[in-house]
Amino acid sequence: MLAALGVEIKPDLLTLALTHRSYAYENGGLPPNERLEFLGDAVLGLVITDHLYNEHPDLPEGQLAKLRASVVNMQALAGVARGLGKGGLGAHLLLGKGEELTGGRDKASILADGLEAIIGAVYLEHGIEVARKLVHRLFDDLLAEAPLRGAGLDWKTSLQELTASASLGVPEYRVVDTGPDHQKEFSATVLIAGEPRGEGRGTTKKEAEQNAAEMAWRSLTAELEAGKDSEDAGNPGGDKEQAGGKAQPGATTGQ
Repeated sequence: MLAALGVEIKPDLLTLALTHRSYAYENGGLPPNERLEFLGDAVLGLVITDHLYNEHPDLPEGQLAKLRASVVNMQALAGVARGLGKGGLGAHLLLGKGEELTGGRDKASILADGLEAIIGAVYLEHGIEVARKLVHRLFDDLLAEAPLRGAGLDWKTSLQELTASASLGVPEYRVVDTGPDHQKEFSATVLIAGEPRGEGRGTTKKEAEQNAAEMAWRSLTAELEAGKDSEDAGNPGGDKEQAGGKAQPGATTGQ
């Protein structure tokens, strides 16, 4: 795992970073990794925020927060943790017997906390610049995808914002369920301006609607971008005023 991190951590500090509270409790009250997790969470947030602030100088606070949340969230951190070396971070965690039996090595919350603890340990041993390099090594791919992932925090909200900006009204969702009560599957269709634009399935109504909204958002975004590119190509100079300073009668203003 250290090879995957690309940085050395002292054995005792690494052991602490990998010690889940369930293991600590079952082994005489050893210190768990929670303080390191607390520290690593702050370091991770600082590095990601600093990057986004400098990378997107024109974005307002609300959009920056959305991009950050798309990178610094439990599922994203767990995904990074699963990719750390052979077996991922989960293979190296120290867990109590109960957590071991209930699949704790692949629980998103435990993996995310463990990764933050590792970042905290690196910061303690090597300082902020080494920790910054580690964060970028682990998260640069997610940062590159942040504009799209930011929409994915809530596809339904993002789709509604998109349809509102395009004057297409409010999306309408139609959901049907199949299967017995204990094992239902939901299928959702989202309509925009009365036309089906996305379909999705899931084990809950919310999941099905989110999947349908994602399909519609991607399709509509591509459609609107293609339309904008076509419009720009057809009018490369934009709408220009006549030499006398007045717009040509009947000309439309640019969008």
